[in-house]
Amino acid sequence: MKVLKPPRLQLGDLIGLVSPASTPSSSEKIEKAVRYLESLGYRVKIGTHALAEHGYLAGTDAQRAADLNEMLNDKNVKAIIALRGGYGTPRLLPLVDYRAAARNPKIIVGYSDLTALQLAMFKKARLVTFSGPMAAVEMWNSIDPFTEENFWSLLTEPAKRVLSNPINQPAVSLRNGKARGRILGGNLALVVSTIGTPFLPDLSKSILIVEDIDEAPHRVDRMLMHMENAGILKRIGGLIYGQFTDCVPSDPSKPHLTVEEVLRDFAHRVKTPVLSGFQYGHIPKKLTIPLGIRIELNVRAGTLEMLEAAVT
Repeated sequence: MKVLKPPRLQLGDLIGLVSPASTPSSSEKIEKAVRYLESLGYRVKIGTHALAEHGYLAGTDAQRAADLNEMLNDKNVKAIIALRGGYGTPRLLPLVDYRAAARNPKIIVGYSDLTALQLAMFKKARLVTFSGPMAAVEMWNSIDPFTEENFWSLLTEPAKRVLSNPINQPAVSLRNGKARGRILGGNLALVVSTIGTPFLPDLSKSILIVEDIDEAPHRVDRMLMHMENAGILKRIGGLIYGQFTDCVPSDPSKPHLTVEEVLRDFAHRVKTPVLSGFQYGHIPKKLTIPLGIRIELNVRAGTLEMLEAAVT
């Protein structure tokens, strides 16, 4: 399968900032993110409606899609970084100019709600994207050094590398083994939201990576069960659990399972190598995942070895 990889980011390149989902909580976060990016030697272009408000959305669907499509069609823009997640990206999927993304491949960065766009970009344009830090979340105020080093090296160096947890935070083996495949996934709720739509890539033989935040264990169970009932978990080549942050019972006094128990149960059901506790998700110290490239998952070692570079 041929995939599109964006050119590596170089000093002086123009980075576009957009709000495909919810509005950043303040203009100060955008201003500080711009200063951070400029301090590294990049130029910045802010989407026209980046601070627009329409309820919980950063402007109307048409406004948010217009900002994204403008960046996709601007040949001077070399990377597009989401300001934040929240909610709203799935509403844009029918409005995105995927042909522009395929004609002029560029780096696209985000996580959480941006998962929907990243899966759609791989399905419609075969474009490798980056599930990583966002401008008005991690970049505006003292980005974690581990996150920063991993992120920028992936975007600026066309090289293979091994992705692994910090030394003092080992990942956990739930089912030993090795597996090779294209790494796809992201936020579990958003992956599940694309099932049955034209925007979910074929996950057969892929290495599926998922994470989530603020979901009670029974909801994580429901989403994984839906993926199993849809036949997806039977077809994947490997499974990686990122961090499931604040995924606790809504009422601990009532009978419940922990999220760790839920994840362990599904690790036994999928019959493929399963790694848990990977340093990825809604956490300050995180690995950036290049979605769409071929990797080797080594559960015993707790590593993801990139079998190809993510940029050209």
